[in-house]
Amino acid sequence: MSDDELVRLARAAKERAYAPYSGFPVGAALLSRDGRVFTGVNVENASYGLSVCAERNAMARAVAEGVRDFAALAVVTNSTEPTMPCGVCRQVLWEFAHDLRVLVEGSSGERVETTIAELFPQPFTSFEV
Repeated sequence: MSDDELVRLARAAKERAYAPYSGFPVGAALLSRDGRVFTGVNVENASYGLSVCAERNAMARAVAEGVRDFAALAVVTNSTEPTMPCGVCRQVLWEFAHDLRVLVEGSSGERVETTIAELFPQPFTSFEV
């Protein structure tokens, strides 16, 4: 799958986000190594701590389907500049994909490509990886 297609799927997912409190919808598309794509959106809650980010939503969906090997993640927001995954999402992404490519795009169309290792250079782990 091309990077453009993965970003397009994240952009389409963003339209289904539930963000009435922040007004900051986020869409994510997670590509497994076997070619499947799992999308996710942020789902907010009046009790803010119960909100779930799009990246973790996509990961949970994939894991629920038995997938644990990932190649790339695209994240799209309405922010002009690309917005990187939060720290909690970085930890969850690292758990399953130490070499994950991360594509982040803002509403201007500017795209940044990085890796989870670059975003999260000293992850917590309870075992040797």
